[in-house]
Amino acid sequence: MTKEESDERVAKAVENFMAGYGCCQSVVAAFADVYGLDQTMAKRIAAGFGGGVGRLRMMCGAVSAIVMLVGLHCGQTEGNDREGKSLCYKVVQRLLERSKADNGSLICAEILGLKGYEKAHPTYIASERTAEYYKSRPCAAKVESAARIFADYLLESCE
Repeated sequence: MTKEESDERVAKAVENFMAGYGCCQSVVAAFADVYGLDQTMAKRIAAGFGGGVGRLRMMCGAVSAIVMLVGLHCGQTEGNDREGKSLCYKVVQRLLERSKADNGSLICAEILGLKGYEKAHPTYIASERTAEYYKSRPCAAKVESAARIFADYLLESCE
């Protein structure tokens, strides 16, 4: 992958988000073809991770996308492959450390600044995507950050 191609994938992730897809869907779909996934399957696999996993405001969907993509890239496929599991965990921890450093948290509620009732009583109803939604949420920037972190990882692993 070239720098230009990685920049295109990062831009595609943000474009996906602005088109109404969830944070995780946006990032996973931007890299899906690298792993032989079509757009529909990628978006379905990632659909439940939006809103901090099912809108519970737990791990950020964009961060969840990093984890999913690392699994696609270097996840072990044999049950007893401790070395393979360890390698995958090492990469996940490294990339999530960068995400936390760049974004202040890995937790959706913390990133959104939610407190009290909002955090303790989540709803499954997806937010309407309005101009106000996009102005009040840092999500597009978190999608961009996650896509950039993964794209940089791919560039490094190809060197």
